[in-house]
Amino acid sequence: MDPAASSYLIVGSGVFGASTALHLARRFPGARITLVDRDHYDAPRRVAASWDWNKVVRADYSDITYARLALEAQGLWRADPLWQRFYHESGVVWISPGAFAQTVRDNFAALGATPDASACSVDEARGIYGGLFAGADYTAVREVHVNRSSGWAEAKEALQSTVAAAVALGVEYRVAQVAAVAFDMNEGARGRCCGVTTADGALLAADRVVLCSGAYTPKLLIDSDPTWGELHAGGRILAAGVTEATAPLDEDERAVLEAMPIGINENPVQRGCDVGCMPLPSLGAFKCWGQVFVRNTVTHPVTNEQLSAPPLQPDYKQWDVPAALQEDVSWALKSLFGDKFQGKKMENFRVCWEAVTPSDDFIVSPHPACDGLFIATCGSFHGFKFLPVLGKYVVQMLCDELAPDLQKQWAWDRELSSTEGNKKWPCKELGDFIAEDSRE
Repeated sequence: MDPAASSYLIVGSGVFGASTALHLARRFPGARITLVDRDHYDAPRRVAASWDWNKVVRADYSDITYARLALEAQGLWRADPLWQRFYHESGVVWISPGAFAQTVRDNFAALGATPDASACSVDEARGIYGGLFAGADYTAVREVHVNRSSGWAEAKEALQSTVAAAVALGVEYRVAQVAAVAFDMNEGARGRCCGVTTADGALLAADRVVLCSGAYTPKLLIDSDPTWGELHAGGRILAAGVTEATAPLDEDERAVLEAMPIGINENPVQRGCDVGCMPLPSLGAFKCWGQVFVRNTVTHPVTNEQLSAPPLQPDYKQWDVPAALQEDVSWALKSLFGDKFQGKKMENFRVCWEAVTPSDDFIVSPHPACDGLFIATCGSFHGFKFLPVLGKYVVQMLCDELAPDLQKQWAWDRELSSTEGNKKWPCKELGDFIAEDSRE
């Protein structure tokens, strides 16, 4: 099928869907492209993981593939008018007990990149940025990674700008709740994907359907045909949640936001993944994220299979955060600043739901069980920074032009990695935290 003459339906207008719509419209201006989402792209609140106050934009990666792609994306964050106005190059300070700082330097050298990045001793780290992180938890840390060429982006604004640019090029934006993928049936046999059906029973037809549906993807696939096991995500994709919140600063404290870098700390390691804190000048606050990743296991009513899915409420019940998860995100202040902001009240608690894979890799791949169906999702809590370039690679996949190394790393049917050591892979249940609240 000629990609230029195809009709496309993109499910989900988060970072993958928005970028794909824009790059498709740029490459195939005559194609019929529809972007469908449960919320309008300028809605004040959305469930997409990429809807947020702000997100980290960095090329500091242990994986050289993502380092290369992030450097490409960061070039557009700096220079392209579509995204430039939302990007703030504040720097990042990354505290890790492991060899992260050295690995990042090695990757930059291998890629010929020359960012303003270095490693410093713990004593030096305590003094940089006006001693902001003097009280941080440096347990077992030998060197601290500092990259003054990293930064953050105004997330929802950049996402809205991307979708608006796609719409200006002719992409149709539809607000609808997608209930299932639709298939052509030939004498009762399953055929190729022909579109999606919505919750109100409408069929949105297209030659090619691209699922950019994030944490909703495993449930969407099993709901589409509960008996078709090859269609389902299985262990490839898990819906995972992490808590974030804002910490308002007093008027005399807000000066710190002007030159504040992103702070990331992997200590205390026993709590889980890294914690982080970012400047949020628009609210006169810090934005923080926690270390505990949760799943929400439900039993499918038809197959009796268990899968993780965001809460079924229209907004994923994302603003109803159990006390233990509120306490978890509050640890960011302690881990990064010690007692400097002790007792600081936090607000706007939110569970951010994302699709994760065992290896933290994206899935950008044709679905091998169903012609006409494509998967482009699984940001694994690090996908947002690639907003300017993700769609380019999705379009390459749709045109069978994706480089062999990326095909292998992002394939649907790749061998599943062990989740041992993957701290983003959630082992704790949201329901257990909710039950704990109800007992108190």
